[in-house]
This record gives sequence, C-alpha cells and structure tokens, in this order.
Amino acid sequence: MILAGDIGGTKTVLALFERSQPEGALRVVRESRFASAEHAGLDDIVQAFLAAGSERHPPTAACFGVAGPVDGGRARITNLPWTIDAGALAARFGLTEVVLLNDLQAAAYGALTLPPESLAVLQSGASGPTTSARSAGTIAVIAPGTGLGEAILYWDGSRHHALASEGGHADFAPMTEREARLLTFLSARHDGHVSWERVLSGAGLGNIYDFLREVEGLDEPAALSARLASGDRNAAISIAALEGTFPIASEALAMFVTLLGAEAGNLALKCFAQGGIVIAGGIPAKIMAALQDGRFVERLHDKGRFGAWLATLPVTVALDPRAPLLGAAHHIATR
Repeated sequence: MILAGDIGGTKTVLALFERSQPEGALRVVRESRFASAEHAGLDDIVQAFLAAGSERHPPTAACFGVAGPVDGGRARITNLPWTIDAGALAARFGLTEVVLLNDLQAAAYGALTLPPESLAVLQSGASGPTTSARSAGTIAVIAPGTGLGEAILYWDGSRHHALASEGGHADFAPMTEREARLLTFLSARHDGHVSWERVLSGAGLGNIYDFLREVEGLDEPAALSARLASGDRNAAISIAALEGTFPIASEALAMFVTLLGAEAGNLALKCFAQGGIVIAGGIPAKIMAALQDGRFVERLHDKGRFGAWLATLPVTVALDPRAPLLGAAHHIATR
C-alpha cells in the first residue's frame, strides 16, 4: 500500500493506492481532502487520514508533492507556517520510505500518466495532434493556481526526470507599455519586487483586475462589485470574464492569458523544451475558452528569432486536478 499526497497552501489531498502486481496499474483505495490552514501540520492530517480508514494493511511508503522548495528531505510550505520532515514522518507512521517532491515535480510526473481524455490540445506542434503529454524530449511544465509553479521534465534519452524550480518567483518581465505600467503598479504594492506569480496565479488575476480599475480607469459596475464582495473574489473575476458580461473582467482574463503565453514561452526557451509544453495547475482547466481564443498562442510565439521554433512545439493542458497526487503515487511506486 502506498500513501500519496498533494500538499498545498489551500488544500491537502491524501490517497492510498495499491497495485495487484509489480508492474500493474495503481488503484485508488481511499482519498480525502483537507483544508490545509485548519491543521497545525502535515503530521496531523496524515494521522487523521489513517485513523479514518479500516484498511487491513497500512501503507509501507509515502510520497508527497509539497508547495515549496525541498532540501535534504525537508520542506517549508510557501504559503503556510509548516515545515515537513520526511524522516520524522517515516518514523512516526512506521514507513520504510518517505519522499518529498516539489508540487510541480509531482504535477509534472502526473501529467505523464494522464489518459487522452484528461488532456486538451492548444497547439498540435510539428508532428500533428497529440493525445499524450509523454513526448520524447524535455518538456516545460507551468502551472498557475494558488501560486505559480514551474518545473522541467528532463529527457535523458529513454525516460523523463522531473526537475523542481521556483521559477514562479523570478522577475516579471513586461513587453509592452501597458505591461510596464502594470509592473510599476505592482512594484508599489509589493515593496519593489514583482514576480511572475504576482500576475499568474489566482491573486495575480486579482492584481491585474485592480490595475485595470485603478490605473487604466476601467469601470466596475455595481452588479460586478456585489459579486466580487461575496465568496472567492478572484474566481468571481474569471467566471464573470468567461460570461462576457463585464468588460473589465474580460480584459483582466485576456491580459492574464496573454502573460501566461509569454512566460510559457520563456520557460520553453530556457530548457529547450523539444518535447513541448504542459499547462497544469488549478486555473487553466477552468478558463479553457480564454486559452483557446488565440491570445495565449500569439504571445507564446512572440519570441523574435525563436518564434517559429515555438510554433512547432506541442502544447497541452492537463485537465485533471489530481495530476500532482497521481504523480506522487507513481513516483514512489516506481522507485
């Protein structure tokens, strides 16, 4: 039995997996979701999860994708006051091995396991439409959600290896005068440093919206103000944008999608992603109509002398939000 987890600032998902034979497919035995901020640490969540089950055999190994950098078997969650120690978890729960992966490493491995129906094609690439993220060659993975994650699936000639990064915290690079004004606006808001995560995340969409309202002077109708005041403000902006009812919301999402194309292209260039680009994370699957309207691909190609090369790459969207969980399970199962 294998324990796997997707550990984020907002939610933690744990699941038990088993397989009937060494090379057999993994099967989910039980899965639960927890609100991360309601718990003191991952230890408490694992304890609650295991105590709620009635399995005859406890897990023997575990792998967790965590939203933060991993160093020496320890990780600190970027948006939570948690420190996770693989050795301490193994000792407490009697596990032979505990592996911590950066959450984008886990999502990257998970993308390789997704069936065709869990992938949407944004760009076919030179070889025509693809129904799999498992392309030979290095793959760039970018994932906007609560934060912005980036990873690289390095191709060694026979298999992929997920390399972690904190690329979402690299400097935001404007390309137009309007984007330069956005940078100035966010620099004042965030004490000088503006990362890509400040524009390509749930909060990033909200930042873009605020810029359009406060600097560009776009109108916020009273009906939209009421919607934004109740529930998840950033989600409400994206929903309103897709409905097409409020121009300021539509413009905010259009700018978000354009900037996602820019940074996806940057990441592909930095790792020479001949295997293509995978768009993952919690946001893309919810805004597919905006991703498919041409703005993303147009900005992806806007890379000067390498624009034509970027047009040859397959680009897919991972539609299954459980990709990090599946990736963590498959990683520990194949060790």
